[in-house]
Amino acid sequence: MDNQIQLTPENIQQVLAEQSADKLVLMTFFSAQQPECIEQANILSALAQSYKEHLLVATVDCDTQQALASQLAQQVGLQALPTIVLLKNGAPVGVLPGPKSDAEIKEALAEHLPSPEVLLLEQAKQALANDDQNAAFNYAKQAYAIDPENTRVKLVLADICIQIQKFEDSQALLDSVFETERDPYYQNLQAKLNAAQSAQESPEIIALTEQLDADPENKDLKTQLAALLAEAGKKEQALELLLSVLRKDLNFGTAKKDYLDLIASLPDGDALAGAYRRKLYSLLY
Repeated sequence: MDNQIQLTPENIQQVLAEQSADKLVLMTFFSAQQPECIEQANILSALAQSYKEHLLVATVDCDTQQALASQLAQQVGLQALPTIVLLKNGAPVGVLPGPKSDAEIKEALAEHLPSPEVLLLEQAKQALANDDQNAAFNYAKQAYAIDPENTRVKLVLADICIQIQKFEDSQALLDSVFETERDPYYQNLQAKLNAAQSAQESPEIIALTEQLDADPENKDLKTQLAALLAEAGKKEQALELLLSVLRKDLNFGTAKKDYLDLIASLPDGDALAGAYRRKLYSLLY
């Protein structure tokens, strides 16, 4: 069911008995003849889009459903249009008479709806389910910016960081979790991170590192090692190696393409991507 509906005598019982058990219902009394009602309807429509899983906007059209509107108005003591009645589990939990601003409505809803960081975490999890790691990272990062002390936010962001191979960031987040809050989810993430970090020190990486130590100006070795490091999640080290090649020869092999591809693989807004993009531009221009 869409989370914006028109109330009728046929569906009102389902809304009150069933929908309000799962969602917060905003029963709004509306008349198209009043500009304040139209303005508030637009605010409620935007809120419904933001809280699709938690909110149902149920409109009582006082122009087309006069009998129903009259009956409900008596029950709630309606005195002005527009009016919003907040319903949970079939019972009123709040009334907002008269036109209200977006801020006033959000303040009234805050007690009954998930906090912004929780909503962002839900969006992050949905993005992961859709295999959109970039969006998941950005949602979780926004949640962390709102509440950096929230352990659940830290763990979800750490989980995503492991998946996008930002291992240092993930470890820093896990280290910041208090020992008393290190639950099975934390333990699982730490084990997953340890395994990922162990994979970084592959025999191939060790061997190429030793060869490069013996021949530190060898550009072929640098590009080969950069590819292995990038695959293992050590993207900053890989970018630094490729940059050292480009500083010597901007047109060496596929170094420039590999460098740009590696930047493109980083999440939108990643500070590392911005820093190394600027370093390349300083060479080009």
